[in-house]
Amino acid sequence: MKKATMQEIADALNISRVTVWKALSSHGGVSDDLRMKIFKKAEEMNYNIPEAIKSFSSEALPKEEPITVSVAVSRPETSMFWMKIIHRLAKDLLKHNINLLYTYLPTKAASNYVLPTVLTNQSVQGMIILNVYDTKILSMLNSLSIPKVFMDVATQIPFESLQGDLVLLEGKRCVSQIVDTIIKRGRTKIGFIGDINYALTNYERYDGFLNAMYQSNIPINHKYNFTGSIGIDTYQEEIEAFLDQLDEKPEAFVCASDYIGHILLQYCSRHKIRVPQDIAISGYDNNPEYNDTENLTTVQVQNETIGKRLVAQLLYRMENPDASYEIITINSKVEFRKSTDF
Repeated sequence: MKKATMQEIADALNISRVTVWKALSSHGGVSDDLRMKIFKKAEEMNYNIPEAIKSFSSEALPKEEPITVSVAVSRPETSMFWMKIIHRLAKDLLKHNINLLYTYLPTKAASNYVLPTVLTNQSVQGMIILNVYDTKILSMLNSLSIPKVFMDVATQIPFESLQGDLVLLEGKRCVSQIVDTIIKRGRTKIGFIGDINYALTNYERYDGFLNAMYQSNIPINHKYNFTGSIGIDTYQEEIEAFLDQLDEKPEAFVCASDYIGHILLQYCSRHKIRVPQDIAISGYDNNPEYNDTENLTTVQVQNETIGKRLVAQLLYRMENPDASYEIITINSKVEFRKSTDF
């Protein structure tokens, strides 16, 4: 008979998976009566419970042992995109009576940087890492022996080195679809803008651009591409300098984010370049923060879904610390708008 999972036991008793995990992991916060019901159901479903755990009672355990999870974030103030995800995390963790601890991390580690003590003194039982792309900080977080889930990583971090699960937004297929549509409408001089060394998701979006061009047998004109490192605080200046030095502009730009698309729309407006008549532009994220991107072709990212999926994966990792690490890809949908309707 197949061994039951904690979720199956929880479903059979109509209780939360965290409650089952507490009972089967000798944590407090579960009454003796409920604990015995969980043990009985677990045995019925072929879940092996060590005798040492069965012997615990409420008197031998703390009355309530709070579970705290940290969300480690870098630069969340730059975008509501990340704050919406964090709010969803908080709501879903609350349903499981888990505390959410917000931990701020710098965008770049100094030579003497050390992680916040709360992450290293066993104060937290799990961690979700958002918007952190500095390789030194990522490596330090990765070395912590607590269950963790990464939301994207720096391009240089190989998955096989991660000591946690990785959640990614699908980018290759969506961007390929955008480029393929632009090509079929008659334009072949297409460029890509986005720092592909910054984030794995940016790299995969660029890969989607290349794939669509190759599939249509269109040569890549690299003078139209700006894929190198871009300073976090100098995006607009560096992208505009790149555009200024072009002796001729392409017929379309595919951007790694709506923020980059927003910068291009502003540039085109100032230089009397018509969008999409002269240049078609696309972004990624469907970020509503920019007042000029309502007509920007983009990729719809469901922040609520991301937050819920991150919580679900962390709960699974906390309950199954020895299970193989996973890569979870969340698919998104292209939203075609006027900026590519030439």
